[in-house]
Amino acid sequence: MGLQFTTRRSDSPWVDSVWTCTSEQVTTMTSVAEARWGLVFWEQAGRAYASITGPETRTRTAPVPEGATFTGIDFAVGTSLRAMPTATLVDGGIGLPDTTRRTFRLDGARWRTPGLDDAEALVASLVRAGIVVRDPLVADVLRGHRPAVSGRTVERRFRAATGLTRGAVRQIERARTAAASLAAGDPAADVVARLDYFDEPHLARALRAYVGRTAGQLREGAGGAIGLDVDQRLTS
Repeated sequence: MGLQFTTRRSDSPWVDSVWTCTSEQVTTMTSVAEARWGLVFWEQAGRAYASITGPETRTRTAPVPEGATFTGIDFAVGTSLRAMPTATLVDGGIGLPDTTRRTFRLDGARWRTPGLDDAEALVASLVRAGIVVRDPLVADVLRGHRPAVSGRTVERRFRAATGLTRGAVRQIERARTAAASLAAGDPAADVVARLDYFDEPHLARALRAYVGRTAGQLREGAGGAIGLDVDQRLTS
């Protein structure tokens, strides 16, 4: 019962991951901080819905449509929508109107609703149409490259592309990685050392702020439904 995820990584440079989820006997969840924006599609009681989700800077309690089936696309950090600055989506989102089981409307055009296996085809179409764009500098910096521009320029472009600072992106990503590692049974001391936390209290504060769980709750699968695939059942 709760939220049942299946997640796969993507080989598209525009997409981080694609996931499906079903909700069973759950009406609320712990929403986890997220550095990415996304598209989410779901069906409930025979009706179809779609929304744009924004980056989230903190954990919170969020409603869950009970008995719903979801498909989501998490876009790579550095991508954005041409007509919608990512900063306007931070800690929020926008429902898309006129959605059916087969199609949805975005940026004035109608697109076919994707499934788990054809999400990249939709994204490629959005890229060709110029609806989804990206700043390659952001991706290069995240891979550890040092661009030939000032730190102030890097920060400005991070904010423009993601709605977040470079430091916020790093902290959120690190906390999510820590949560997955702890849920898989890794000792907290190992997670602290591997992810460069100062000590276990530092890790605990990050988990509380960004994940809404303690290390013990993650190991035990306790605390209720959570909007994170902590089981990491990743497929390629």
